[in-house]
Amino acid sequence: MMPKNALTLFTTLLGLSAGTLQAAESMDHSSMDHSSMPASAMQGSTMPGMDHSQMTDMDGEPLQSMEPAAPSQSRTPIPVLTDADRRAAFPPVAGHGVNDKAINSLWLVDRLEYQDSDDGSALAWEMNGWIGGDIDRLWLRSEGERTNGRTENAQVEALWGHAIGPWWDVVSGVRQDFKPGAPQTWAALGLQGMALYNFESQATAYLGEGGQSALGLQAEYDILLTNRLILQPNAEVSLYGKNDPQRGIGSGLSSLEAGLRLRYEVHRQFAPYVGVTWSRSYGKTADYAREEGEDSSEARLVLGVRLWF
Repeated sequence: MMPKNALTLFTTLLGLSAGTLQAAESMDHSSMDHSSMPASAMQGSTMPGMDHSQMTDMDGEPLQSMEPAAPSQSRTPIPVLTDADRRAAFPPVAGHGVNDKAINSLWLVDRLEYQDSDDGSALAWEMNGWIGGDIDRLWLRSEGERTNGRTENAQVEALWGHAIGPWWDVVSGVRQDFKPGAPQTWAALGLQGMALYNFESQATAYLGEGGQSALGLQAEYDILLTNRLILQPNAEVSLYGKNDPQRGIGSGLSSLEAGLRLRYEVHRQFAPYVGVTWSRSYGKTADYAREEGEDSSEARLVLGVRLWF
């Protein structure tokens, strides 16, 4: 049990502590002069109503703002860009070399084939090639057919081609027919290139001797069954301006030929193929064919090779 004197002392201390706390809470801070208080006593104070702009340190100097001032310039100034800097950043370099002025060439034997016809075996060919640059080229075309050792038709074209776009050329030149009938020369003007969906197409108009005129249309398309197995449909239409009995040609729509060939590229430059063709004569051309004892329409089995170099 605590002695009487100790208990009295403890009670007295508690009374003093409570009185001190009540006095601190009731104290009026509005009358306090903070300007004379040392800076160390004011650090970290956030009392409301206090004007910190008039606060001074122990020597009477005004205190600096608690927030650092924004720098007026970069600590590491960026130097002004000069012409020498630009030349160093973009030195002169050699241009990319292109072959637009080089002379190149391509020769394609599109069809060299044996045909099984009603009149006997036939050998047919169609080839073309070019030599020149990217814009201007000399184009050579040739096609024909020999049946039972006799040339039924043969022609050669020499055309100057000028590119008018990435996929199209305008061509003009001459065409020479050797068969059928007597040799005949034509002036040629046409357009060739790749149409939508990769259709290789040609449209050529001809003006021949004696006022004869003609129009030839061709189109073909490669269908890749595999990377090397390719199915190629093609079609060719011929129209003439007037009748030519000597050569068995009638005016208007003269003939239509369609083919379907399946080739396998053993090598990219060498591809044997097998296929079928169907041809039909129209109008006066069909009449001339019947007068010669020939059919106006005929289907053939073909076997051939396609190569280029």
